[in-house]
Amino acid sequence: MILHDRRRAVRTAGAIAWWLCATGALAATFPNYPITDGQRRTADQVAQAGVPLSELAPNAPDSYVVKRGDTLWDISKLFLRSPWRWPELWGMNRDQIRNPHLIYPGQKLVLVRKDGRAWLQLADEPGLVKLSPRARASDADGNALPAVPMHLIGPFLNDAVVLESNELDRAPRIVAAREGRVLLGRGDTVYVRGELAAQRSWRLFRQPKALKDPGSGEVLGWEAAFVGHAEYLRPAGQEPGPEGSSTEVPASFTLQSLRQEAGIGDRLAPMASQGEPNLVPHAPSQPVDARVVSIYGDGLSAGQYHVVSINRGRRDGIEPGHVLALLRAGERVVDREDPLRPTLKLPDEPHGQLFVFRVFERVSYGLILSAQTAVRPGDRCTPP
Repeated sequence: MILHDRRRAVRTAGAIAWWLCATGALAATFPNYPITDGQRRTADQVAQAGVPLSELAPNAPDSYVVKRGDTLWDISKLFLRSPWRWPELWGMNRDQIRNPHLIYPGQKLVLVRKDGRAWLQLADEPGLVKLSPRARASDADGNALPAVPMHLIGPFLNDAVVLESNELDRAPRIVAAREGRVLLGRGDTVYVRGELAAQRSWRLFRQPKALKDPGSGEVLGWEAAFVGHAEYLRPAGQEPGPEGSSTEVPASFTLQSLRQEAGIGDRLAPMASQGEPNLVPHAPSQPVDARVVSIYGDGLSAGQYHVVSINRGRRDGIEPGHVLALLRAGERVVDREDPLRPTLKLPDEPHGQLFVFRVFERVSYGLILSAQTAVRPGDRCTPP
């Protein structure tokens, strides 16, 4: 379909998303996201509102050409003091569209300022614009920009597990391997003992460790480090022995993709899919005072694009997509000229931002998007 007079009606990214839903293009790609008239009106209001000029970065460019490898967060840092507010800049409605990333490499974004507000539009291109459900669906599958570096988050969406109790103690476990091997790699056959469901694909975990609240020391959950995947080959059985006795024969598995070497004692859990979370950045709607519990992978400190756990979760109102400020605890100093009150504590200072992407009942995982100094367990997290 060749469009002439409709081009201005779909210039903002938000309007493009809603227009595609109306024509069926986006619905074909994301069939579970019905769009109502009320939702369209909400998106139009957001797109028209934009952000206050005071939220623009001091050197915000008038335009920008999207490059392959960009994320919406990267681009937003060029235009905004607070990159997590990009849904307002683009006119996105995070509550109704879970994947609103209809910005593509090669597109030119123009910053419009009017009446104390600002928003982004797609620049008018010369000639005719051709849109079709087939072409746009293909873009949404492969070329649209993600909100944040999804290749860093993706492996954790299903593999990072926090258990309410140390239930993997009772899970099926690797008890032996061929030729008495202890360190196991991809393609090795292993033997598993325990109660197994009739399922072909399984996940492997190391024995879980307790995640403790940095303040109270209370156990918040049990973090099971992901090892890899295994495929069910043969069920367990019994081998007859003399005089009617029998010996247990464990089930057989083949190790598939591994993140680290597997070993005797590693636990098995069925494959599980969490679906696609709503990862549109947004601030918490209520106060949050969280602490970093641990650095994923047992590190002592972390920097940009490392994953950390925090001591707040679903029951505390934490959601996937929440953006939190990382605060370094203020140092204690001595005022040598005041002998009556010599000790002072300096205020906590922001030194980075955390993007929450996986939420459990009492614990959440976040990706460090920026950090001026090293992030350590015990650092505070608050709304940005």
